[in-house]
Amino acid sequence: MDWQQSASAAALFPSFTREEDGETPALPANGPAWTVLNPTDKGSLKGQMADLHGGIACENPGFFVRGEGIIVDATAVVEAGAYLIGPCYIGPRAVVRSGAYVREYSWICADAVVGHATEVKHSILLPGAKAPHFNYVGDSILGRDVNLGAGTKLSNLRNDGGEVHLRVSGERIPSGLRKFGALLGEGCALGCNSVTNPGVVLGCNSVVWPNVTVTGVHQNNSQHR
Repeated sequence: MDWQQSASAAALFPSFTREEDGETPALPANGPAWTVLNPTDKGSLKGQMADLHGGIACENPGFFVRGEGIIVDATAVVEAGAYLIGPCYIGPRAVVRSGAYVREYSWICADAVVGHATEVKHSILLPGAKAPHFNYVGDSILGRDVNLGAGTKLSNLRNDGGEVHLRVSGERIPSGLRKFGALLGEGCALGCNSVTNPGVVLGCNSVVWPNVTVTGVHQNNSQHR
């Protein structure tokens, strides 16, 4: 397996362009897509969010906010009881449901969903991605139309706090990151209560069955039972 190609933005998010509705993140043109999650890299998620400008344009029916740099599109829906910590971005027609917790450096693109009791931190949900029920999304990128089943967790930190490595054909590939969850290619579907260990890459249209724990880098259309 050519893991560098499998982990590239072009392979994982082939339909994504910067011409989508609303603000869109610049993903790495070369190398693995996870480099955008490295706050010290040029063009990082953290750096890109610092260049965004705007405010809360949607109707506020009672959600909570803390910090600076919170941007919410006028057509987004943020329900009462949601909690946003800036900087973060909520794009056109995105939905953040009651009880959701959107933390710093979360980029929620157009038509994406952050559901009840879901926590998102330092992650990108590309257009149409859904983390709709009791999910944890940390230091991750979800491609278009990814769906996380209820209770699915994208684990982002080793128990010993060490650097996250990716497992490829028996090799351990260093990511350069202490916190790194998952890269989920377009159309992936993860069943209820599934877990991805730190540093997972799933190619487009992969399927994870309920209650399964996934490790490693996997090509398009992979099945995990």
